[in-house]
Amino acid sequence: MENHDNIVIIGGGFAGVELAEQLLKSNIKSQIILVDKNNYNFFPPLIYQVATGFLDVSNISYPFRKHFRSHPNFSFVMGELQEIVPAENKIILNCGEIFYSKLIIATGTVTNYFGNESIRKNALPMKTITDAINLKNKILERLEKASKTSDDELRAKLTTFVIAGGGPTGVEVAGMLSELRKNILFKDYPELESVAFDIYLIDGLPTILAPMSKKSQHYAQKSLEKSGVIIKLGQVVKDYVDGVVHLADGTAIASENLIWTAGVTSQAFQGLPEESFGKGKRLRVDSFNKVIGTPNIYAVGDTCLMTTDPAFPQGHPQLAQVAIQQAKLLAKNIIAKENGKDQKPFIYNDKGSMAIIKRNRAVADLPEPFKHFNGFVAWLIWIFVHLMSLINVRNKVTTFFNWLNSYTTKDQPLRMIIDPSKK
Repeated sequence: MENHDNIVIIGGGFAGVELAEQLLKSNIKSQIILVDKNNYNFFPPLIYQVATGFLDVSNISYPFRKHFRSHPNFSFVMGELQEIVPAENKIILNCGEIFYSKLIIATGTVTNYFGNESIRKNALPMKTITDAINLKNKILERLEKASKTSDDELRAKLTTFVIAGGGPTGVEVAGMLSELRKNILFKDYPELESVAFDIYLIDGLPTILAPMSKKSQHYAQKSLEKSGVIIKLGQVVKDYVDGVVHLADGTAIASENLIWTAGVTSQAFQGLPEESFGKGKRLRVDSFNKVIGTPNIYAVGDTCLMTTDPAFPQGHPQLAQVAIQQAKLLAKNIIAKENGKDQKPFIYNDKGSMAIIKRNRAVADLPEPFKHFNGFVAWLIWIFVHLMSLINVRNKVTTFFNWLNSYTTKDQPLRMIIDPSKK
């Protein structure tokens, strides 16, 4: 693509889609090019429901080309970024080259295995749609295998689940698995009626949901424990070999199912100066989201590290709201700069955080004057916020009816093993 008046956005997550939408709404004359390794946007906060069979993939994903088809100055390229050539205002993808006038990196994060190859090869991550489909397949395949075996030890390993990471994703997966055990498992698999179906939640910190309030942490832990989830805090998964999870204190848990939600890291791209990268490979940006050491490259969302916001001197939390707010302001600043107007520095408006635990149970820490909610009220808030955050009306409606069906029947008929890798 030889036209140099291209605003190229790498990554079609919260930040990338929001930025493209805002620029296109402004009737900007530049060509907006969105690059992503997938041809669809998806909603990461709900992939655990795909993984546990409570939502379909189509409920939380939508094709980029269909979403932006009414904009003649938008184009989509399915590809992966391999190198940036700042001197030539060019990026190299695995499928070709694109020139840019402005480059915005919104690539989010990837799963962090902290250098442990055994965990990387054998654990089940929870980061992408592919991860969610794979996890659902593995859970169902292992339940099928457990229902047939006469080996008690193997059956216990196949039906024991260990979740590494006590953040919102880990808590939500643990809660959803406990719902599966309570309402569905023994109806579908009467052969497994005698198994314990143990669910472990492990975190190296002294509490789950570390970024949230003490009230939320306490409520979430008590709710999970009441549901039969075994919580081990101050523990780190050291290794995972031959279906055995080894903890740092020397203890071990026999399980074929290690679900890894313990950490994320950003991606480093070839071609950017070393000074552009900070902790966790995040790109260091100024208060206008411009990457340090570059004239026309920007970064937004989880992949950037901004230390100029007075309330967040160590950088912002890697949350959807940060990504969306940064994208909105960057779009306004790009337009303002083109019109010779002043740009505004980014200041994060913290709208709070929340996590769902299980049916009718959630926690929400909201700004003044609301503060803390838990239980059914927090669960309703969580439902509303997540429905409204889906990309379009179709996804909102289908997800709502799926949830309504699950709530009224305490079931969901999406437990099919569909593995395209099998011939």
